[in-house]
Amino acid sequence: MRPDLADVRLADRVFAPHYAAPMAREIASTVGLRAKPDADSEILTELSAGEAFEVLELSGLNAWGVAPRVGLVGYIAASALAAPAK
Repeated sequence: MRPDLADVRLADRVFAPHYAAPMAREIASTVGLRAKPDADSEILTELSAGEAFEVLELSGLNAWGVAPRVGLVGYIAASALAAPAK
């Protein structure tokens, strides 16, 4: 969660001004999961092509969400996301 937004799955445990439902997406190319939206912020882990990513917010060049394999929340470059499944 962030101070302004949380995963709707946490609504019974945390208060946030807004909640978002995760959008299931897939990583298209290896990308760093960052602690902050800045391109030079700390990389928490690397996500590989084919991994799941649950997008909670798309904003500018970044996507914020959950990397379920590692159980971490952070920012990735939105360009690393595969096209949504049809």
